[in-house]
Amino acid sequence: MAEIANATPSLTPHIVCAGAADAIEFYKEAFGAEELIRMPGEDGKLIHAAVSINGAMLMLVDENKEWGLLSPLSLGGTAVTLHLNVPNADAAIERAAAAGATVALAAHDAFWGDRYGQVRDPFGHSWSMAHPLRDIVMSEDELREAAKDAMCGVAEQTPA
Repeated sequence: MAEIANATPSLTPHIVCAGAADAIEFYKEAFGAEELIRMPGEDGKLIHAAVSINGAMLMLVDENKEWGLLSPLSLGGTAVTLHLNVPNADAAIERAAAAGATVALAAHDAFWGDRYGQVRDPFGHSWSMAHPLRDIVMSEDELREAAKDAMCGVAEQTPA
């Protein structure tokens, strides 16, 4: 296992998994995660673990309903998407799918200038992956106009 830095970044996701040890193995295969630490409790469930993905730390803990630690599988979904900037979104999504993720949104050219898609991992967590399609970052005005153009007609098609 890799050595853990003395300080964590100022924002580090800490996710609850029904099967955190299995999630670590999945993240290694799907996202190239490097395991940093794994601390099992007396019952064998992980009370703390951490991996590094794309140089960022992700902390994990096993679901424990007695402690109020519920996974997306117990909650029936998640309101959070973890985002990865990758060299090739299509390849990253294919790799995650081959490891067992479900493609929720196929890679496509998004209006904000990225190749973008989403997967759901077997533990209920949502992941988005993207790479830039251009070297120039869009201005706020350009982004607003692109969003307006992309959403043209969507309001009329969406039931109230």
